[in-house]
Amino acid sequence: MVWYKSWLDTRWRFLIGFAILLVLACGVIVNYSLSASLLPGLANQPVDTSTTAGRVLGELIRIEQTYRGFVWGQWWRQNLLQDATLLAVILGSGGVISNSKGGLFTLSLPASRHEWVATRAATGLGEFFILAMVPSLAIPLLSPLIGQHYSITDVLAHGLCIFVSAAVFYSLAFLLSTVFHDIWRPLLIAIAVACVVGYGEMIFQIDGLFRVMAGRHYFESGSLPWIGLTSSAAVSVALLYGAAMNVARKDF
Repeated sequence: MVWYKSWLDTRWRFLIGFAILLVLACGVIVNYSLSASLLPGLANQPVDTSTTAGRVLGELIRIEQTYRGFVWGQWWRQNLLQDATLLAVILGSGGVISNSKGGLFTLSLPASRHEWVATRAATGLGEFFILAMVPSLAIPLLSPLIGQHYSITDVLAHGLCIFVSAAVFYSLAFLLSTVFHDIWRPLLIAIAVACVVGYGEMIFQIDGLFRVMAGRHYFESGSLPWIGLTSSAAVSVALLYGAAMNVARKDF
């Protein structure tokens, strides 16, 4: 009953997100087929590397000369990174103790508060794991249609980086949903935090959460960023534990 209620609270967010990511993943294949002939010419164009934006652009042009680099630059570093962060926040926002989503009714069911919070968190994380992994499998499956090959191992490794790192923002939104009873404040606060972290890392060139999420270390060296993944997982656990404690001490 508790699992089913958690699924009902998040099913449309999950299904719509899945459909969007699947379309975008297929779009990477289409984009490469349309731009493959133009990429060598772009490599010969002068780029102003005196600015941060110029350095980033020049680096992307260089990396995307290969198919693996193109997929990394367009999908893992850009589209999925941004969309996964947003979807993680959306899945984590609301539905914990919200009156409009039946949260208080759920707490009256024959299940402890800790069980309810754990079930709700696990349902959202399970849905997010599918979003981080499954739509991306369209890339290796469809790559032969344009005469290319992409490793499923790369999908699993990058998907793990996306899931573990972006779970921090899911957990933050989940914690905020135990503080605020509406969906909008947790959603907007978590998105604002993600934007600040992302822009801060870009401006100050910090090897932080979003670099781990993009799987840059794996792309360049073939090994997972275990320190970053472990740190991200620890932060998520701490935030979810805080959410459980917050619900446990609330007086309804």
